Amino acid sequence: MQKTLLLVDRISTWIGQAFSVCIVLLTLHVTWEVFSRYVLDAPRAWAFDVMIMFYGTLFMMAGAYTLSKNGHVRGDVLYGFFTPRTQAALDLTLYIIFFIPGVIALTYAGFYYAADSWRINEHSTITYEGPPVYPFKTVIPLAGAILLAQGLVEIIRCVICLKNGEWPSREADVEEVDVVKLKEMVNVKDEDIAKLDSLISPAERAK
Repeated sequence: MQKTLLLVDRISTWIGQAFSVCIVLLTLHVTWEVFSRYVLDAPRAWAFDVMIMFYGTLFMMAGAYTLSKNGHVRGDVLYGFFTPRTQAALDLTLYIIFFIPGVIALTYAGFYYAADSWRINEHSTITYEGPPVYPFKTVIPLAGAILLAQGLVEIIRCVICLKNGEWPSREADVEEVDVVKLKEMVNVKDEDIAKLDSLISPAERAK
């Protein structure tokens, strides 16, 4: 079972990392548009549409990736003090009541939105030369399906935690720097940092 859970995690991670290229494409696109608009005096009417599509695609396709890393925003003022079993019971309840119905609705409605968009060869109406919208709308059901698969994995994790009393492992990925652990790794103490700070003159600190 754990191998299956980690396999779905790896798929979600791979998809999220693959679509992270949208950040690069969006940056290049915005940079060129600014240059084209203010230097070449040749703005493109469809540039804003493309910006929305790049960002929307990244946002949707990174949903399962973020869920696999337990990285979605949570109001955990109290959650962090709960035992793993209590956390799992709370998560499981919320997944069943809100997450699963919401994602199924997103996937179902998104499929018909995309199908209608392809059928009418839909283009953006924000500008007179708007780009095609149907590839972008196709992302909606795809992202929903991937998110649903990852959500089912998280539900299984909750059940395992309720049974064993501890959370099963996840795929490791980029994490925020833990300052305490970093100090331990490089054998640096707070006293050493304080000594270095004392060597800096007040004038240099003001800079």
